[in-house]
Amino acid sequence: MSLRVAEQLSAVQARISAAEEAARRAPGSVRLVAVSKTFAADAIQPAIDAGQRRFGENRVQEAQGKWPALREATPDIELHLIGPLQSNKAREAVALFDAIHTVDRDKIAAALASEIVRQNRRPQLFVQVNTGLEPQKAGIAPRETRAFVERCRDEHGLVISGLMCIPPADEAPGPHFALLAKLAKEIGFAELSMGMSGDFETAIAFGATLVRVGGAIFGSRPPL
Repeated sequence: MSLRVAEQLSAVQARISAAEEAARRAPGSVRLVAVSKTFAADAIQPAIDAGQRRFGENRVQEAQGKWPALREATPDIELHLIGPLQSNKAREAVALFDAIHTVDRDKIAAALASEIVRQNRRPQLFVQVNTGLEPQKAGIAPRETRAFVERCRDEHGLVISGLMCIPPADEAPGPHFALLAKLAKEIGFAELSMGMSGDFETAIAFGATLVRVGGAIFGSRPPL
């Protein structure tokens, strides 16, 4: 298991480097978030041992159960929340995560703002955009993105670093990545969280600065 994870991590890193070169982007301009959701600490440790320091989790409660001990042993780990956040989990999220990719409504923005002030801890924040306008999926509508970002800044006092999206599973991802990149350019963001195991090279071609890759590193997810 440990050797397989290390080998697959190395293969993903090589693919990222090749995609950067193909897109004529600077080496190291794309950062890998290894998505460790549903995997236990012993499955994650080989990636840490191989040098990976940036990890993504979907749920606050699951992350609380495994990451404090892993971080105690490896303090420079950077933890990203990439799943939906409920406002009643804002306190725990601000305390635990270094980046939150799923800011998508005013209630969440207000809850995060309150906790950032209370804890004096400032995770990097991304606004999630529902590029496919999928009713079952979280995220702000593309046409509402600029106004929402402005409210985050002006009304809630948040520093927003960039945008995030998850394209519809049954559509080509390129147009969705292009839309997110266009929105980011219009608003003035340099950070784009987009691309997963099946499409991260396409995302890099469209300007992703963070790619969220799980299955290609850790394999099939264990049953919940």
